[in-house]
Amino acid sequence: MKNVHELEIKLEGEKWSECLDKAFKKINKETKIDGFRKGTAPKDVYLKAKGIESLYPDAVNDAINVAYKEILEKNDLKPVIEPEVNITGISDSSIIFTFKIITRPEIKLSSYKNLGVKKEKAKVSKDELNAEIEHLRNELAEVVVKEDGEVAAGDTVVIDFDGYVDGKPLEGGKGENYPLEIGSHTFIPGFEEGLIGHKNNDELELNLKFPHDYVEDLKDKDVLFKVKIHEIKTKVLPEVNEEFFKDLGLDVKTKEEFEKEVEDNIKKHKEEHLEDEFIDKLLEKASENLEVTLNPEIIDAEVHQMIEGFQRQLRTQGINIEQYYQITGTKHEDLHKQMEPEATKRLKYRYIIETIADEEKIDFTEKEVKARAQEMADNYGIKIEELIEAYGTLDVIKYDMRMHRALEILKESNEK
Repeated sequence: MKNVHELEIKLEGEKWSECLDKAFKKINKETKIDGFRKGTAPKDVYLKAKGIESLYPDAVNDAINVAYKEILEKNDLKPVIEPEVNITGISDSSIIFTFKIITRPEIKLSSYKNLGVKKEKAKVSKDELNAEIEHLRNELAEVVVKEDGEVAAGDTVVIDFDGYVDGKPLEGGKGENYPLEIGSHTFIPGFEEGLIGHKNNDELELNLKFPHDYVEDLKDKDVLFKVKIHEIKTKVLPEVNEEFFKDLGLDVKTKEEFEKEVEDNIKKHKEEHLEDEFIDKLLEKASENLEVTLNPEIIDAEVHQMIEGFQRQLRTQGINIEQYYQITGTKHEDLHKQMEPEATKRLKYRYIIETIADEEKIDFTEKEVKARAQEMADNYGIKIEELIEAYGTLDVIKYDMRMHRALEILKESNEK
């Protein structure tokens, strides 16, 4: 493929000597040579005792960076993924590397304007408005204990329960003072429904069956639950009045003003969703006009980034990737293959946006990029120097600005 560059480079003389010297200074600090304290042995004494080969591993790491930078500058290459590197020769006088460098593949985008994709308009139905108002009322609902009265849908009951399968206690099927919201579908079908109509201090038995899609050793099995109701709590929804509006932090006086405020909020969220959907449909349509051959290595690198993101997501849930594989009965190769289609789509979409940015000659001055960086730093509450350090370079911020503007042009050229 034209975007694969296999190049050889030889470091010798002063460049390789400097790498060996750095390695010596580092290793000598931790090396004890007979007759000398750590870090004090002269280089010739160290080399006689340990040999120059002992410096190679550390010297190679430094030399790779020197050689890689040199080879990119000499050949004017901009890699899109980390290179593959091999050592093909090494001695006290030189080191030879071969680099496999992959740059952006050749891209042809025949059209990205007037794609025939229509942007939907956000509309809010009466049912959606009422549902959101009920949601807000539930958020501010007061929970009170039902001294008398029966369990009803939406109530929370505090219960003890014991489960039995084949006359034996069900593992994990016991709970004390367990708060259960009726209608939450926390328990198997029939359990919550079986509590409706009962009162405080009632003791009852529920003869149920585990569903067919339950865990293998319990699916379709009969189960008996012995339940005692300790307490019934119910929600008292607030009235839709001025006090309710204040509790929500809204500056409205009447029901009509309140409904208009809620409707506008729903519409705003819908518009944001439809905007994202519109962009996705535009990119999907534009990809039909895209000609590109993606290297397996580029797809592989994208998948690995996605897996890293997935691992971070799992950690927020308190599990690691190995536990995920165990729970799902899968392995790394399965997850990798599963993510390949999405990785391919992401890459194509990214290349479409980059191509639009190039076609439209989108660029920003250093002053504009720094202004954007300052704005971002202010939003994060940090200094601009800290932001640039986090991003590594202003070029990353400039790239994001170009991509954002390219998306704007894609939308503008298809909204007519």
